[in-house]
Amino acid sequence: MSPGSTFISPQTLMDLSQAAQSDWEVIVIGAGPAGATTAALLARTGHKVLVLEKEKFPRYHIGESMMPFCWFTLERLGLLGEMEKIGFQEKHSVQFVSADGVISKPFYFFENDEHPSSVTWQVERKEFDQMLVNRAREDGADIREQHRVLDVIRSENGAVTGVIAEDASSTRHEFRAKIIVDASGRDCLVSSKNRWRKRDPQLNKVAIWTYFEGAMRDPGLDAGSTTVAYVPEKGWFWYIPMRNNLVSVGIVADRDYLYRDSRDPGEIFTREISENAWIKEHLSVGKAVGEYQVTGEYSYRSNFCAADGVVLVGDAFAFLDPVFSSGVFLALKSGELAADAIHGALESGDLPAEHFQQYGEELCVAIERMRKIVYAFYHPEFSFGKLVKRHPDLRPTLTELLVGNLFVDKFDELFEAISEICELPGELPYGRQVASLA
Repeated sequence: MSPGSTFISPQTLMDLSQAAQSDWEVIVIGAGPAGATTAALLARTGHKVLVLEKEKFPRYHIGESMMPFCWFTLERLGLLGEMEKIGFQEKHSVQFVSADGVISKPFYFFENDEHPSSVTWQVERKEFDQMLVNRAREDGADIREQHRVLDVIRSENGAVTGVIAEDASSTRHEFRAKIIVDASGRDCLVSSKNRWRKRDPQLNKVAIWTYFEGAMRDPGLDAGSTTVAYVPEKGWFWYIPMRNNLVSVGIVADRDYLYRDSRDPGEIFTREISENAWIKEHLSVGKAVGEYQVTGEYSYRSNFCAADGVVLVGDAFAFLDPVFSSGVFLALKSGELAADAIHGALESGDLPAEHFQQYGEELCVAIERMRKIVYAFYHPEFSFGKLVKRHPDLRPTLTELLVGNLFVDKFDELFEAISEICELPGELPYGRQVASLA
């Protein structure tokens, strides 16, 4: 030992390491939109936040079409200028196309409100998600990529007190904090391990998608519109114009229908293009680029929103069929709501799961409103044209729903009108309560 140096025993080093690893108030599992939003908002208020992300950013992700009400969370995060700087494709409306190619009048967002939020975006998630991660880092969150969380750590009474993670070199680490946020996306770490995840009874769909270069775009304001094109009685296509002459195109339908005579995604996709005249025409001048990709189990929700020591956000809590592009919005909004609830809990020292029951209730009320319109969309007797023709005065209220203004109590009359056309589902009981892990 050199002069002046101090001997530190292995046990002391271990104790110091454990102290450093437990010096967090919040650990966030996952750096997607929900996790990054939660981390940024908590870190900027001075909380010590650690984010553990299994992948290396930037990384590809589907879910490119944004609801207009994403604007408000992005404003709070201070990212509207960055969105403008990146220059994502602007989106002014959503439109619906019947199987024979007849297009609806677009639901222009500005018709309901001239607020700046009436213009939204079609985003490349690789850049969008990286932007959110950068903001969380700038706000003070410690984000460690290529750290896969394997499990949570519990105390003797069952409360979650930390996580076990594995880094890129397969070295395992323990990290501890006052509260854990599960933002693990469709991995649904906590709800999967506890068997909380419940599939929606009638929304178990499969999606196949790819990208087209040089496909047709509608003129003027409609050049960036999201188009939902029906496949007769079976499902729908999304058509999302993006930057750089690319269009994201996918089909969502029942598994048995899509796989009835082939398991090859390219063959299925090519076959289904002919089922909608508008899609066939718009893709006829384009060229498919990239691989065909597939995902399933599109609608689910955790039985519980939180337990002692852990809160679920984003897709780790719930995911709803993407026909109305609610995924990114619910991720951002749940991250924002969770951050506010966690900040209040940390400030007051009131950390039991019951503190987050209001968070779960508020989020589930919004999800149920969107779920009703998703169920109506799939009903063979329903169409937006039929609804608006019967109740033209409700078109603004319908637009409010489509833009994501889900956290206001103003949709009873709209749902009553839809119920005249088709039966709407009862509300699911799960997601609103907190659980005991003991």
